[in-house]
Parts: sequence; structure tokens; C-alpha cells
Amino acid sequence: MTDPDGPVDLRLVPSAAVCWAVTLTGLLAGWRPVAVVGVGLVAAGTVTTVAAYRSAAPLRRTVAAALIAATLLGAGFAAATALRVHAVTENPLAGAAARGASATLSVVVDDDPKPLRASGFGGPRQLLVRASLREVRDGDRTVRAGGSILVFAQGERWEDLLPGQQVTVRGKLAVPERRDLTVAVLRAAGPPSEVRPPPVHQRWAGTVRHRLSAAAAAALPPAQAGLLPGLVVGDVSALPQEVKDQFTAAGLTHLTAVSGANVSVVLGAVLLLVRGAGIGPRIGAVLAGAALVAFVVVARPSPSVLRAAVMGAVALLALVVGRRKQAMPALAASVIVLLAVVPSLAVDFGFALSVAATAGLIVVAPILVEKMRSWGWPRWLAEMCAVAVAAFVVTAPIVAAMSGTVSVVSIVANLLVAPVVAPITVIGAVTAVLAMLWLPAATLLVRAAGPPLWWLLEVADRAAAIPGATVTIAGGLAGSVIVGVALAVTAVAVRHRWSRRLLVALVVGVAAVWVPTRIQTPGWPADGWAFVACDVGQGDGLVLSTGDGRAVVVDAGPEPGPVDRCLRGLGVDEIALLIVTHLHADHYGGLDGALSGRSVAAVAIGPSDLPAGGMRFVSGAADRAGVPVVRLTPGHEVILGEVRLEILGPLVPTPRTAAAADDAANDTSLVIRAHTRAGTILLTGDVEEAGQRALMRSGVTLRADVLKLPHHGSRTTAPEFVEAVRPRLVVVSVGAGNPFGHPNRGILDRATALGAVVARTDLQGDVAVTRTGAGALAVVGRSHGTIVR
Repeated sequence: MTDPDGPVDLRLVPSAAVCWAVTLTGLLAGWRPVAVVGVGLVAAGTVTTVAAYRSAAPLRRTVAAALIAATLLGAGFAAATALRVHAVTENPLAGAAARGASATLSVVVDDDPKPLRASGFGGPRQLLVRASLREVRDGDRTVRAGGSILVFAQGERWEDLLPGQQVTVRGKLAVPERRDLTVAVLRAAGPPSEVRPPPVHQRWAGTVRHRLSAAAAAALPPAQAGLLPGLVVGDVSALPQEVKDQFTAAGLTHLTAVSGANVSVVLGAVLLLVRGAGIGPRIGAVLAGAALVAFVVVARPSPSVLRAAVMGAVALLALVVGRRKQAMPALAASVIVLLAVVPSLAVDFGFALSVAATAGLIVVAPILVEKMRSWGWPRWLAEMCAVAVAAFVVTAPIVAAMSGTVSVVSIVANLLVAPVVAPITVIGAVTAVLAMLWLPAATLLVRAAGPPLWWLLEVADRAAAIPGATVTIAGGLAGSVIVGVALAVTAVAVRHRWSRRLLVALVVGVAAVWVPTRIQTPGWPADGWAFVACDVGQGDGLVLSTGDGRAVVVDAGPEPGPVDRCLRGLGVDEIALLIVTHLHADHYGGLDGALSGRSVAAVAIGPSDLPAGGMRFVSGAADRAGVPVVRLTPGHEVILGEVRLEILGPLVPTPRTAAAADDAANDTSLVIRAHTRAGTILLTGDVEEAGQRALMRSGVTLRADVLKLPHHGSRTTAPEFVEAVRPRLVVVSVGAGNPFGHPNRGILDRATALGAVVARTDLQGDVAVTRTGAGALAVVGRSHGTIVR
């Protein structure tokens, strides 16, 4: 980590920065503004050239040369970006997307279909497919066309596609949300047709990935088997969502995506073998290059993988030659080349993170090493800590802008897992090669990755479980500025002994107040709570206290983590009944989190077994936990402790076909009137207007003190239904920043006009309802450790 060659050569950095800024301007502002920027850069380059010619000072000429190169390259990028953006704007398919038209397209798949996070509905999982447009078909007429499109699809035939396959797809067009040269978004109306075979090299890569996953699945537990392909080739299709969430909270997500570190480890292992075998440097370079090409093909040559290959090669250069002076120009040149080939990387957070992390390794880490060495740290510890700290410092503002969060355990977690990442990657890479030759031998070898994988998962689990592991802040530019300023202040503070002592005292003081409130929020759970709406995101997770230490849980949200956290916070270890109101994933997806580690008497569902995918999920979760599944129907009455449950609905006909179930699943929700110590609570699932009107026509009593607003407060609630309930309190279980516009403002206004108080999980976190000694309802919301009454 020493620097024998003097200061870092930054002459190419202005060129890379200008090219990036110009490309970003074109993508976000349009082709006209970036064309104007290009003209301005030409003028600036001309003025700088004249000034440099007249100057006799060598330093000024050197600086001027760097600025001239930056302005001329920037002008070229401006022209190219303007042409590309204009081509996308004028693409006929873009106009059709603006009209919401339907189209039949012939496309070539660019990357593996990516499963999307649970959308909240049953049925097959949604997939995102990136593709390149080849033809637009209009009846008997076929028009050649180009451009990048995104396809949203579902079904096994989409899941089985490989990059390079040409398919025909029909669906409805929409305008893309991101400005990254994507021409249109297509929502596929069915499976792909006219599917052509993939290229030979992609078929080979698919076989390598499949055999690696098969070897891991045969020898390792599910979580480890799903993690290994992610660490080696970026394949996280088998990684449980709970593990993904833990890695995010622990600041370890970068390990499950192909990064420069993967490439560095692979190339480093090849070079080590080459040197050990006594092979000359030229042949060694050829073998390393071949290994790099093979790795890129297996990991898929998408922009992110190409970025990782270039950045990994740069990082390896810095490590092997020990010369930051050469590494920084190489990094800047890589940025320029990649942006020229793939302009959409300018708006890619992953690209920004990769560039920042590599620059931190080149520039910041050596400075930190020398500083830590001056404090008396041993070199090995200084270098290990410097890399983790440098990576966090340069990437934290970008992560804050991207997600609105900062992981406070990231540095420690990365330090703890650093020793096992390289061995796992090497074992995984060798396993992938061996699996192509003899699968049983690969299955035996991959067992060696078990202990380090266990350690990695254990660190992620423990780090994510630390109260306050992730701090939520403002997203976008504001969040980036906040984190940047905080890091800058910290950097200044650690330069002097007195300020370091002040900083340590400040951190200890904040931790002394903040950490205990994260472990146990004062006043939570509310004394005598009767009902809690857990903050499970865009879904429902409701809890009723039975008064005898048990609870009734109604729905479990979309993911296991949030409902488990909520139940642990309430001290719920025994569940008298776990009810799934209907078979949509935002109500059953978190079942494992509620069932795991708790005594559960039974899981209850409504009259319908559809959608079939939801039924399979619920039955499977119950079977794994050894819990019976029972059925509730209208007219049932269930008494558990001091809670009495009246099953009022559903009263609409039960759908008999899969297609009908997808359309009517919300109206098949169980509607339950719960009698509790806090009064009557109407739990409505996602019942919509048709189901609500059926309840009103039936004459059943709907009046309740508390209404759980149906379907997360969507506009599908009839105003008359709210009037029939006339609640004193309306609770909305809804996810912050959800894409559906929930809750509907008109519905909330109707409730407040009737005199109801509205409590929302997206604003107040977990919401508890209790009754005061005077008999009034009390609402306690736990939002970021704050109690709102």
C-alpha cells in the first residue's frame, strides 16, 4: 500500500469527470441542452488552447493540456449523447409507448430474467427482462427497429430464457421511468413465442451456472447454496429474500453482486498458479486474459459485469505493481471507454459505487494506512481496516442518495467477513470448473466452502439484528449531502488529538441515549395493548392480544423480517391463531417470520384455495412448521382468551377458475369483527367495493370503534362502507413510498369528515391501540423510536 512513485497522476481525471457529467446531462435533460453544452465546451477548449500557447510556465501548460483534453473529449461525448438521445426520442416505439399502445415485438434477450421483489399478488413471480429491439410487427408488415426495452413478464418459459435468444412477444407498451436510453417498457401479455436457440457461448455459460448451483444445492444448506452462486457469478436467484435483507442491513450487499473484487480474486488466483508453475509472464498474461473472458461470459456480459471486469483489472494493477500513479489514469480511461460504449452507465448507481470504491482503494486507502501506522498499528491491521474504511467513506454518500439509508455496522461487518470472501470465491470458481467435468467431485469440493459461508451468513444475521443497524435519512441529493458533510466533519475531527477526544465523547453520548431506545423503545409496547398494526411495508401484519399471553395474528406482510421484528417487540411467543385473510403475497409472504421460533396452534384461511400459488406457499409454510391449516367461513365465531372473532365475510361467490381468482382475490378476503378490551375492531383484508356492498346488503353489523381500512387505503373503498362502520379510529397499513398511490386522499378525507382519527404505519411505524382508564381509545405509534399519542 505504499506509494513509491510520488503523487497520484490525476491528469486524466478531469476528462473522465467531464465525459460523465456531459453524458448524465444528456440522459436527464435531453438532447438539446447537451448539444448546447457541447458547443460551450468547444469554445472553452479553444480559449484554453490559446491561453496555453501564450503561457511559458510548464505547470500551466500541463494543467492546460489536461483541461483541453477534457473539453475536447467532453464535446465529443456531448455530440454522441445528443445523437443517441435524439434517436430514442424519435423512435416510433417511443411514440407508441406514450399512447399506451399494444405491440408485437421481436427482441433479443440481453441478460438473465431477473425476479422482482414480491408485488403483493399471488400467482407466478414477476420477472424483469432486458432486451434489444429487432423488429416491430404490425399485422403482415414488419419494420426493422433498434433500441433497448424492458419487458415485465411472468411464467416458466420466460424464466428459462438465456441471453442472446431472440423471441417474439406481445404486450402493452408504457413509457420507461428511468432515463437511460430505454425506448419503452413492455408488459408481456403471455409467454414468448418463436423462441430461437441461444448462442453456443451463452448455452455453455448457462450450463456452468446451472451445474454450480446444482453442486451447491446437493452439498450445502439452502441459504449457503443460494449464496455461493451470488458470490461467484452474481446469481442470486436461489438466495432467500430474508438473507438479501440481512445483507442490505449489514452493508454487505456488494458481495452478492459481481464486482471488481470477484475479478481480482479470480485473476489473482490464476496469476498465482501461473507463477507457481514457472510459466513466463507473457503466457501468464494470456491465460489470465482467457480466464477474465470466461468469467465475463459466465457472469453475463451485462454493463455491470463489464464494469466489474474493468474495475477489477484496475484494482489488480494497483495491487500487483503497487503504483497508484499508473492505476488512476487506468481507472479514468476505463470510465471514459465504458461510458462511450454504454452511456446508460452514467445513471447507474452500481457504476458510481464501483468507480468510487476503486478510486478509494487507489487514493484514500494508502493515506489511511500511513496514518494508522503513525498511530502504532501493525501494517496488516492498518491495511485491512484502511480498505474497509475507505470503501465506506467514498460510497456512503452514494448509498444514501440511492436508498436513503446508512448502515452503521457496515465497516465492522466487512472487516469480519473480509478473510473468508476470497476463499469462497476461489472454491466456488474451482467448483464451477470441476462441475463441468464431474459433478460428484464438485459436490465434494464445494463442502469446503461450508464453514466460510456459515460465517458470512452469521455475520450478516447478527449485524442486521443489531438495533439501529441501518439509519434512515433523506434520499437523493439531500441525503448524499448530509452524509458527505458528516464524513467531512469526522475527517477533520480525527486530525487532532483534542478533536478526536471530543468526537469519541460525542459518539459515546449519542450511543448511550440512542442504542437503548433502539433495543426497547420507551413506552413500547403500550400498556394494555389490544391491537397492533405492524409496520410490514406494503402489506398487512396485524396482532390482537388475547389477554392471556397469547396473540391472534391476522396476515403476516410480504416478507418474514418485519413481522418477526414486530412480534418480538411485543413479546409474542405463542400464537393462538394465525389468519391469512386472502392468498396475495403481501398478506402471506412473511409467514415464515411469524411461525419460526413460536408456538402456533393453527393457520387459518378463508373459503377460497385460489390463487393456487398462494395456497401452495401457505400450505408449505404450515407444513414446515408442523402447524395444521384450518378454514374459516362466514358465520363462524371463534373465542380465544378475551378476544371474540365474528367472521362476517367474504359474501361474494368463491371463484372457481385461476383467471377469475386473480381478478376477485381481494373480494374473497376474510372480514372479521373482533371484540377486544379496547372495543370492536373491523379487520377487512383487501376487500374491495363489490365485497363491501355485499356485506352492507347482508345486514350484518359493521359498526366498529376501529376500522382497518381495506386494501391499504386504496380508492376501491366505497364511501358508504366507511359511513356504515363509522369508526372513531381508522388504521391504514401501508408501505412508505409505495408505487400505487396508497392511501387514497379522498378516502382519508371521508374518514376524517366522519370524525375519525387516522393512524398510518408508513408515517408512525407500528401502531398500537389501547384504552385509557377513562375509557377513551389511545393510539401509540412507534416511528423511529418515537411515541406518538
